[in-house]
Amino acid sequence: MAHAPTLDRLLHFLERSPTPWHAVDNMARRLEQAGYRRLEETEAWQLAPGDRFYVTRNASSLIAMQVPTDPLRSGLRMIGAHTDSPGLRLKPQPVVAKKDWLQLSVEVYGGALLAPWFDRDLGLAGRIHVRREDGRLQGVLLHVDRPVAIIPSLAIHLDREANNGRALNAQTQMLPVVLQGGGEADLERWLKRWLYEQHGLENIQLMDYELSLYDMQRPSRVGIEGELIASARLDNLLSCFTGIEALLAGDGRQGALFVANDHEEVGSASACGAQGPFLGDVLRRVHAQLGEGGEDGWVRLIQGSRMISCDNAHAVHPNFPEKHDEHHGPAINGGPVIKVNANQRYATNSATAAMFRDICREAGTPVQTFVTRADMGCGSTIGPITATELGVPTLDVGIPQWGMHSIRETAGSRDADYLIRALTAFVNRTELD
Repeated sequence: MAHAPTLDRLLHFLERSPTPWHAVDNMARRLEQAGYRRLEETEAWQLAPGDRFYVTRNASSLIAMQVPTDPLRSGLRMIGAHTDSPGLRLKPQPVVAKKDWLQLSVEVYGGALLAPWFDRDLGLAGRIHVRREDGRLQGVLLHVDRPVAIIPSLAIHLDREANNGRALNAQTQMLPVVLQGGGEADLERWLKRWLYEQHGLENIQLMDYELSLYDMQRPSRVGIEGELIASARLDNLLSCFTGIEALLAGDGRQGALFVANDHEEVGSASACGAQGPFLGDVLRRVHAQLGEGGEDGWVRLIQGSRMISCDNAHAVHPNFPEKHDEHHGPAINGGPVIKVNANQRYATNSATAAMFRDICREAGTPVQTFVTRADMGCGSTIGPITATELGVPTLDVGIPQWGMHSIRETAGSRDADYLIRALTAFVNRTELD
């Protein structure tokens, strides 16, 4: 099992990060406690060797950097992850009044498994923009951490085919119930009440919001000996946590960077997604102040750097072992997984994989390999996108898990510690080739 303090921090982070905005806010707090200073993209930057800073975009993506103590000549050790997870998000005008119940219409975000959302205690979280009494616009986080909604199942007596693979209609069959009676004014009244309770905001006008439902069941250790952890949003907050832990555990001498992009689950094509310019913008500003050789120096910096894209992998499921290639089935608590795909759905190549295997050897951690079955499709990550946009040599790794994209996912209690040890060795590594 992972060290208890690390595992406790992980479970707390998962519980307090129901949305990408909350995850970034929590990571920013952790970085500031460790001495990182916040920079704003709209302001001029003054950087020096040895600086530690972080910057956010859309409040849902974050980059944190340890500037090397020596001039910025050699490559950077980059770790990537993403902050978003599949789920249910409220539509802009969500209120539906039906049969004496106030319900909320939702939009499915990403490739969510829908069936596990039924009969769960659901909270509400996200960000809201308001106009204050003084006329200023303000964006604030909302976290209603008590059950306020549920999507009830239809009784088996009324649907005898329910266990035979019936398709679910997210438009008509997955509207959560939140209040008996009432209408649109009641939702606005409750949102204002919660904003007053959490932020002391009074006499405000609701301008717009991005709100999600989330599972109220707390993250937990599972198994007779606590071999497992179960939680919402393990994909990919588990990687966000391990990346931050490794960055903060580094010795501070090498140039190291952690990036957590939003919108991976919907393709990464946004200003703050991996296909957008966020990482390139930050790196070019750093290079302009601390780098050497203009554009030639920029290319040398990027080609001398390495990116480890961290996103969870599919562990062999004991009930469905046939879903894996028998020689490439990662085991829970078997260590980090190198993800390989000949069609470039993952960015790993033999050079970057060899580097990671050597890192795991140095760190004393086991390492595994995942390749999907030749007759099945394969997911992807920010790895190939970042490699394409930036040109940096990249590999994809991840912690093995079950139930990916479910409302509650399962991973091993030892694997987070294994990956943190490997990533810390990467951050401290002197040579990157």
